[in-house]
Amino acid sequence: MQDKVFKTAKALKDSINKIEAVVDKMIKAGAGDQFEYWEIIIRFGINILAVFILVRLIYYTTHKNKDYLFTFFLFNILIFIICLLLGSTKIKIGFAFGLFAIFSIIRYRTVTVPIKEMGYFFTCVALGLVNALAETDGNFYVIQACNVTILLLTLFLDKYMGLKHENVKEIIYERIDLIQPERREEMINDLQDRTGLPIHRVEINNVNFLRDTANILAYYYARDNENRKIVETRTSND
Repeated sequence: MQDKVFKTAKALKDSINKIEAVVDKMIKAGAGDQFEYWEIIIRFGINILAVFILVRLIYYTTHKNKDYLFTFFLFNILIFIICLLLGSTKIKIGFAFGLFAIFSIIRYRTVTVPIKEMGYFFTCVALGLVNALAETDGNFYVIQACNVTILLLTLFLDKYMGLKHENVKEIIYERIDLIQPERREEMINDLQDRTGLPIHRVEINNVNFLRDTANILAYYYARDNENRKIVETRTSND
């Protein structure tokens, strides 16, 4: 066990030394004229702080889903490093849009990525691009303002817009005497009393007269998207 730990630590140390050698070589060769060491440290610090606030304090506190945290952090850091090392080239704008084009066709084959997680994913990519490629001229106020704007906008859109989700539950309903259209309100009131959910409309899928049951869909408003949780649970089980 100790040998494995020692080998892992040695491999990590060698990797860090190689990265430092590459960065030092590029700076000495003239590719690093745009970025000094102190500027690289400041940019990286701003980037790490911004992505930590985005992923850990905004995303995770709301959704409590740690499955994508590794991907968010890793892609942000990789994008930042790639853009920083290639930042002295004359293809900044085309390079940035090219990265977005590449990542826009990325699809995970093992599991379907929800649309909100994809939004956070692209936000992490955008933070890495901004913090690595934005012109500063020794003044980092522009980068800081961009990061703060992105974070505040994400926080507002995800938490404080005040919009509700229309969720749906599939129910096997045994009181088929209430499935008649003229007794729909009575049926909704009965479902509200028995489920405790603020059901506002129902749809009848099918009726089984042999068992005196009906398969119905009950719709109700809630703050969280419970439909997505059901889909994720089914997908993980599969």
